[in-house]
Amino acid sequence: MGIDSLIGGTIWDEYSQKVTELMNNPQNMGEITEEQAEAMGAKLIVADFGAESCGDAVRLYWAVDPKTDIILESKFKSFGCGTAIASSDTMANLCKGKTVDEAVKITNIDVEKAMRDTPDVPAVPPQKMHCSVMAYDVIKKAAAQYKGVEMESFEHDIIVCECARISLSTLKEVIRLNDLTTIEQITDYTKAGAFCKSCIRPGGHEKKDIYLVDLLAEYEKEKILASSQTSENIDFAQMTVVQKLKAVERIIDDNIRQMLVMDGGNVEILDIKENGSNFDIYIRYLGACSGCASSSTGTLFAIENILRERLDQNIRVIPL
Repeated sequence: MGIDSLIGGTIWDEYSQKVTELMNNPQNMGEITEEQAEAMGAKLIVADFGAESCGDAVRLYWAVDPKTDIILESKFKSFGCGTAIASSDTMANLCKGKTVDEAVKITNIDVEKAMRDTPDVPAVPPQKMHCSVMAYDVIKKAAAQYKGVEMESFEHDIIVCECARISLSTLKEVIRLNDLTTIEQITDYTKAGAFCKSCIRPGGHEKKDIYLVDLLAEYEKEKILASSQTSENIDFAQMTVVQKLKAVERIIDDNIRQMLVMDGGNVEILDIKENGSNFDIYIRYLGACSGCASSSTGTLFAIENILRERLDQNIRVIPL
């Protein structure tokens, strides 16, 4: 059972006094035996959970009254760093006296806040928030064993930010409702990305399936699509330059680009200029298309014909 290392003589400044005390003097470390649980008229639950990202692990013991589902006693064993010990000790203490259903509602944020010296100052440095996440997960594991269900049944949504327990649906809703465009705005509104920062983009402390940058990119695409769909009811000639570009990109994406990519090429829309009654669309071929003979014949005619058919008969496509 290790203690977090001292780095540059300053790392301890990022830990609350409660955390440093619990690292060295945990109050709920130990185990509950079958005999002890039976003496309390309780059912013994032993749950193990480990964090692959850091190698820490925790074992949680519950003595649960089967008549009331109340957790009469809660203890733990931690195999990891000092922060894991402090988080597990706090978690075990928070479980006492609660029903199993109430204990499942304890989040890692509850654990971290319970370890704070003052309400507004985090108890641990951001990179150590995952230790309280592990404490939260082992509660779900214990509750699942007691109820005879799968651990995943307690999770009704995909969690993007484990540290702040912010779900995918919540993030999408907040981003759309407030028209958020930056990571900083997401953090201000939801606290996602404020701690270990793994959820922001690839390359962080833990690998994620979904990152905040992905959600921002998805929202931007939705806005572009909505703008394009709105502009469908406007004559091409009456559109702004930006609307024209988006409309052209949409037609290219829907009808042309996939075929070019399959052959190792692509096309880039550079500019749109009015030239008398014509709309000259300047493009640049990419990849294999840039040296292909049909880029000035068959491929060019196909692009031009589709754009004329879908947008305006006066479109001319000019490769550069």
